[in-house]
This record gives sequence, structure tokens and C-alpha cells, in this order.
Amino acid sequence: MSVYDPRVDAYIERAASFARPVLQHLRALIHAQCPDITETMKWSFPHFDYKGRSLFNMAAFKEHCAFGFWLASVMSDPKGILQTNEKSAMGSLGRITALKDLPSDKVLAQYMKQSVQLADEGVKPVRAARQPVQEQAVPDDLLAALAKNRKAQEVFGRFAPSHRKEYLEWILEAKREETRAKRIAQAVEWMAEGKSRNWKYER
Repeated sequence: MSVYDPRVDAYIERAASFARPVLQHLRALIHAQCPDITETMKWSFPHFDYKGRSLFNMAAFKEHCAFGFWLASVMSDPKGILQTNEKSAMGSLGRITALKDLPSDKVLAQYMKQSVQLADEGVKPVRAARQPVQEQAVPDDLLAALAKNRKAQEVFGRFAPSHRKEYLEWILEAKREETRAKRIAQAVEWMAEGKSRNWKYER
């Protein structure tokens, strides 16, 4: 018997208007295909557990939604809908901005039932080997800004390579000089507070 969580209702209500129909549709489809699902909230996102194991999760952001199959790495993918590489958008279906971006209900139902079957068989996801993060050169304008803020400079120096890379890529991706300058100023401010680039999404 499905177990609903009022926190998921609240999450959907807080989501942007474009996201609510997507989240509602995915939620309804999960319960229709997987009647023993239990809803919960983990890492501030709705998750759907089956016999104590997470099977699905969904999330809404400013401009897109995401949906994930926890067992995507071991699922068969005859329709080619699963994104499992680390560069894809969060989740297994890429960026979802409207219902039209989703696979058909029939296809999603097949994949959801496959997830349940794999869980019943005790199959576990395959974790990709973590690749070492290559250090990037710190641009001169960021070095100059850090030199003016000792606390930020110390925090940046203590960051793991992956955290430094997140800031560097964000700054280097700026198309205009004024955008780059604003990002550097924001980065220094956050680093002085001990924050990583994606601190808003950390638990």
C-alpha cells in the first residue's frame, strides 16, 4: 500500500509553476505503477522508497526539473532514455522543463516496474570509479581578489580540488568581463564565509 508524505505535497506547492505539473505527473505515475512505494524527503528532495530502499527521486530547480532512477546504472535501457554519465543534468532523464520532455507514460511505467523487479532481486547500483580531479590554474584576477581577503584566501587554499574546480569553472564560464568580476566578488564573499560554490544545495 502506498504511503504519502505531506512534505512532498508542500515541496510541490513551493515549486515553480512550470514544475508543478511535471512533479505531480511523475508522483502519480510512480504510485500507479509501484503500489508499495513509500514517500519521504532526503537531502531536501522527494524520494520514493521500496522495501526500505530508494528507487526514485525528483527535484525542481529554477528552470528545470530532474527525475532519477537509483538503479539506472544497472537497468536495461532499450529506449535509450537514461543518462548515467556524470556530465548529464541531475537525474536520469536530463533537463525536464515541461511534460513534453518526459518519455511516454508507457515507457516510464516499464522502467519503473523494472526498478521494482531489480530491487526484489537484491540488485545494487554500480558506482563509477571516481576519477582524480585535475588542478586548474587560478586566473590572475581571482588571485588578486583573494590577496585582498585573507580569510577567503585561506579557505580557498584548504578547499579540496573539486571545490576549487567548481569555483574556477563558474568564473571562467562568464561571457562578459562585468559578469566575471561579479562572480569573482561573489566567490570571495562566499569563500570568506567558508562556503563552497554549491553551498545552497548541500545538506
